[in-house]
Amino acid sequence: MAFPFTTENAESTGRLQALVKRLSVEDFTRTTTYGWTISALLAHLAFWDQRMLVLLRRWQQNGFDPSPVDAQATNDALLPLCTSMEPRTAVELCLTSARLLDAALAALSDDQFEDIRKKAEASATQFRMNRSLHRNDHLNDMAALLE
Repeated sequence: MAFPFTTENAESTGRLQALVKRLSVEDFTRTTTYGWTISALLAHLAFWDQRMLVLLRRWQQNGFDPSPVDAQATNDALLPLCTSMEPRTAVELCLTSARLLDAALAALSDDQFEDIRKKAEASATQFRMNRSLHRNDHLNDMAALLE
Protein backbone atom coordinates (compact mmCIF):
# COMPACT_ATOMS: atom_id res chain seq x y z
CA MET A 1 0.00 0.00 0.00
CA ALA A 2 1.23 3.50 -0.74
CA PHE A 3 0.79 5.53 2.41
CA PRO A 4 -0.71 9.00 2.07
CA PHE A 5 2.38 10.66 3.55
CA THR A 6 4.89 9.03 1.16
CA THR A 7 4.40 11.53 -1.64
CA GLU A 8 4.37 14.49 0.74
CA ASN A 9 7.59 13.31 2.40
CA ALA A 10 9.29 12.93 -0.99
CA GLU A 11 8.12 16.38 -2.05
CA SER A 12 9.48 17.98 1.12
CA THR A 13 12.81 16.22 0.59
CA GLY A 14 12.87 17.54 -2.97
CA ARG A 15 12.12 21.00 -1.64
CA LEU A 16 15.05 20.68 0.79
CA GLN A 17 17.36 19.64 -2.05
CA ALA A 18 16.29 22.59 -4.20
CA LEU A 19 16.70 25.06 -1.35
CA VAL A 20 20.20 24.00 -0.31
CA LYS A 21 21.44 24.10 -3.92
CA ARG A 22 20.79 27.82 -4.09
CA LEU A 23 22.18 28.83 -0.67
CA SER A 24 25.20 31.08 -0.54
CA VAL A 25 27.69 31.07 2.33
CA GLU A 26 25.98 34.18 3.71
CA ASP A 27 22.53 32.60 3.48
CA PHE A 28 23.44 29.96 6.06
CA THR A 29 23.80 32.69 8.70
CA ARG A 30 20.41 34.33 8.12
CA THR A 31 18.48 34.10 11.38
CA THR A 32 14.79 33.59 12.13
CA THR A 33 12.91 35.74 14.64
CA TYR A 34 13.11 32.77 17.02
CA GLY A 35 16.93 32.66 16.88
CA TRP A 36 17.78 29.79 14.52
CA THR A 37 20.01 30.26 11.49
CA ILE A 38 19.26 28.46 8.24
CA SER A 39 22.23 26.20 8.89
CA ALA A 40 20.97 25.40 12.40
CA LEU A 41 17.47 24.66 11.06
CA LEU A 42 18.95 22.14 8.63
CA ALA A 43 20.81 20.45 11.50
CA HIS A 44 17.60 20.54 13.56
CA LEU A 45 15.67 18.81 10.77
CA ALA A 46 18.45 16.21 10.49
CA PHE A 47 18.20 15.47 14.22
CA TRP A 48 14.43 14.98 14.24
CA ASP A 49 14.47 12.79 11.12
CA GLN A 50 17.32 10.76 12.64
CA ARG A 51 15.34 10.33 15.86
CA MET A 52 12.39 9.00 13.89
CA LEU A 53 14.65 6.68 11.91
CA VAL A 54 16.27 5.30 15.07
CA LEU A 55 12.87 4.70 16.67
CA LEU A 56 11.47 3.08 13.56
CA ARG A 57 14.41 0.68 13.26
CA ARG A 58 14.30 -0.14 16.97
CA TRP A 59 10.59 -0.87 16.83
CA GLN A 60 10.97 -3.04 13.75
CA GLN A 61 13.65 -5.06 15.49
CA ASN A 62 12.38 -5.21 19.07
CA GLY A 63 8.73 -4.19 18.97
CA PHE A 64 7.22 -0.90 20.02
CA ASP A 65 8.28 0.77 23.24
CA PRO A 66 7.22 4.24 24.35
CA SER A 67 9.70 7.01 23.72
CA PRO A 68 8.26 10.25 25.06
CA VAL A 69 10.12 13.46 24.35
CA ASP A 70 10.04 16.99 25.65
CA ALA A 71 10.38 18.70 22.28
CA GLN A 72 10.94 22.20 23.67
CA ALA A 73 13.71 21.12 26.05
CA THR A 74 15.27 19.01 23.30
CA ASN A 75 15.21 21.91 20.85
CA ASP A 76 16.65 24.28 23.46
CA ALA A 77 19.47 21.81 24.14
CA LEU A 78 20.06 21.31 20.42
CA LEU A 79 20.37 24.99 19.54
CA PRO A 80 24.03 25.46 20.57
CA LEU A 81 24.99 22.20 18.87
CA CYS A 82 23.12 23.05 15.69
CA THR A 83 24.50 26.59 15.49
CA SER A 84 28.07 25.34 15.89
CA MET A 85 27.78 22.77 13.09
CA GLU A 86 29.54 23.46 9.80
CA PRO A 87 26.81 24.43 7.29
CA ARG A 88 27.78 21.87 4.65
CA THR A 89 27.73 19.14 7.33
CA ALA A 90 24.23 20.27 8.32
CA VAL A 91 23.17 20.09 4.65
CA GLU A 92 24.54 16.57 4.19
CA LEU A 93 23.03 15.28 7.43
CA CYS A 94 19.69 16.87 6.63
CA LEU A 95 19.42 15.46 3.13
CA THR A 96 20.76 12.03 4.03
CA SER A 97 18.48 11.73 7.06
CA ALA A 98 15.43 12.79 5.06
CA ARG A 99 16.13 10.32 2.25
CA LEU A 100 16.79 7.41 4.63
CA LEU A 101 13.70 8.09 6.70
CA ASP A 102 11.48 8.59 3.65
CA ALA A 103 12.62 5.22 2.29
CA ALA A 104 12.17 3.43 5.62
CA LEU A 105 8.66 4.82 6.10
CA ALA A 106 7.65 4.03 2.53
CA ALA A 107 8.83 0.43 3.00
CA LEU A 108 6.57 -0.24 6.01
CA SER A 109 4.06 -3.01 5.62
CA ASP A 110 0.41 -2.21 6.27
CA ASP A 111 0.60 -4.16 9.55
CA GLN A 112 3.74 -2.33 10.71
CA PHE A 113 2.19 1.01 9.85
CA GLU A 114 -1.02 0.29 11.77
CA ASP A 115 0.84 -1.20 14.75
CA ILE A 116 3.12 1.82 15.10
CA ARG A 117 0.33 4.32 14.48
CA LYS A 118 -1.96 2.80 17.12
CA LYS A 119 0.72 2.30 19.76
CA ALA A 120 2.27 5.72 19.28
CA GLU A 121 -1.14 7.38 19.55
CA ALA A 122 -1.89 5.43 22.75
CA SER A 123 1.38 6.46 24.38
CA ALA A 124 3.21 9.73 24.93
CA THR A 125 5.41 8.96 21.94
CA GLN A 126 5.59 11.69 19.33
CA PHE A 127 6.08 9.91 16.03
CA ARG A 128 4.94 11.82 12.97
CA MET A 129 5.16 9.67 9.85
CA ASN A 130 4.29 12.63 7.67
CA ARG A 131 7.68 14.34 7.94
CA SER A 132 6.67 16.98 5.41
CA LEU A 133 4.70 18.80 8.11
CA HIS A 134 7.83 19.54 10.14
CA ARG A 135 10.11 20.02 7.16
CA ASN A 136 7.75 22.37 5.35
CA ASP A 137 7.24 24.53 8.45
CA HIS A 138 10.98 25.20 8.55
CA LEU A 139 11.35 25.35 4.78
CA ASN A 140 8.74 28.11 4.80
CA ASP A 141 10.73 29.95 7.47
CA MET A 142 13.93 29.59 5.46
CA ALA A 143 12.25 30.72 2.24
CA ALA A 144 10.96 33.84 4.01
CA LEU A 145 14.50 34.67 5.13
CA LEU A 146 15.74 34.39 1.55
CA GLU A 147 13.12 36.73 0.03
